[in-house]
Amino acid sequence: MPVAPSYSAFPPDKPALVMGGDGRTVTFGELESKADRGAQLLRAEGFADGEVLAICMPNRPELFEVVCAALRCGLTFVPIPSKLTAPEAAFIIRDSGAKALVLSDGVEVTADAIAASCPGLTLYRVGSELPGTRSWDGLRAAVPAAPLRDARRGKAMLYSSGTTGRQKGVVHDGAEGVGDVVTSSIRFVARIGGGAHSTYLSTAPLYHAAPLGFALAVIEAGGTVVVMEHFDAEHALRLIERHRVDLSQWVPTHFVRLLKLDAGIRGAYDLSSLRLAVHAAAPCPVPVKHAMIEWWGPILLEFYGSTEQAALTIIDSEQWLAHEGSVGRCHVGTIHICDDEGDELPVGEVGTVYCEGGLEFSYLGDPGRTSTAHHAKGWTTVGDIGRLDEDGYLYLTDRKNFMIITGGVNVYPQEIEDLLVTHPQVVDAAVIGVPDEDLGEAVTAFVQLVDPSQAGDELAEGLRRWLRASLSSIKVPKKILFRDALPRLPTGKMAKHVLKSGLSGPAGPTR
Repeated sequence: MPVAPSYSAFPPDKPALVMGGDGRTVTFGELESKADRGAQLLRAEGFADGEVLAICMPNRPELFEVVCAALRCGLTFVPIPSKLTAPEAAFIIRDSGAKALVLSDGVEVTADAIAASCPGLTLYRVGSELPGTRSWDGLRAAVPAAPLRDARRGKAMLYSSGTTGRQKGVVHDGAEGVGDVVTSSIRFVARIGGGAHSTYLSTAPLYHAAPLGFALAVIEAGGTVVVMEHFDAEHALRLIERHRVDLSQWVPTHFVRLLKLDAGIRGAYDLSSLRLAVHAAAPCPVPVKHAMIEWWGPILLEFYGSTEQAALTIIDSEQWLAHEGSVGRCHVGTIHICDDEGDELPVGEVGTVYCEGGLEFSYLGDPGRTSTAHHAKGWTTVGDIGRLDEDGYLYLTDRKNFMIITGGVNVYPQEIEDLLVTHPQVVDAAVIGVPDEDLGEAVTAFVQLVDPSQAGDELAEGLRRWLRASLSSIKVPKKILFRDALPRLPTGKMAKHVLKSGLSGPAGPTR
């Protein structure tokens, strides 16, 4: 049986976590006490092993306290993104079977809206008290700061990022503790040399699998986690210097924003403590990764995985420089590339990425989606498209759902997006297919500029001319639409269904 986490072995005055914005610090002694009290509270409130607790908070210390309490009394906790609307949050609460929700200030949903959508749900409030909610802080203060006698390790149940539509709960089958994001992250962090000596910079929202898992893994190893409340490129550099960060985690969008900083700002901070910069969530554009390696040195480590944990590939900087654009070789199971009929393709050909020997998973309450994620031979996929080279390195082309068929030709948006973000006037880009009577779908780009005042037809045509130097004409967007911001999830992934739903037809506004 997996052992419930405990921090009593670590120096009680050592910081377990530090908030990057306001500097609030929680020591291991404080975290141990609050986790014990939280676990006692959950037991006193009638929570039994295996029951589900939903948690909706932005990045703040109390999130760790509640999660650690749930982990100590055998609960399944479900992180809910703090920016979701009430209907979106209510869907996850109902779908997961949550018995209660812990929420705080700084979230989009209101207690009244959740109560109306989820009758019978118990609502706990961290921080300011509101009618209809129970005070987590007040209730916790009334229970003893003593370990549970029946402590048993809980686990997380994560929902997919929702880049193509409604999120779906991921359930892992098999032995107890297998597939839990925290357990998997503990193994990964140990593998890359993380431990009690580590100071880890968490740059992303903690409701997402990798940031949450890595942060908890570092804390369980006795290291210190520096948490950014919101990502800001220069502030990230400042935190690395201030806290002598040696381990960090990023997404390619973070790298793009770091590289857009003025050269004087980039050179103003001492980053010599940084030993490893781990990145994932999406393949990194080749020019962007080259620029980051040139700046930070060969300390970038990329991995490809998913909430489903169907596969895990890893590639360090030296390997990547020899296999540019790859996300690495598989370290869990075996990768197979298949066509639409499920037949395996030769080396070098592009198809759906399946993994043999990865963790078995299903989508909660959705046998249809579960079925489409499984090959007849038992292999699994999350819908990514890619190819293998002769050395077994995987190259991702795009998500299958994002592929555009224009004039009968398959176009993968990622290639166009990766090129657009390297333009000096572009800070972010997304490419989708828009219905077109002649072509079937027209390649359409949404672009966020460094200086939004430059948006207009002249720049749009200039971007198309610039793209034509590197792309075939079929891939050059027929229309470029400028937006002040794109619906990129804080995890770094683009919510393309939001872009599509915002268009009334093939031609949208230019701004």
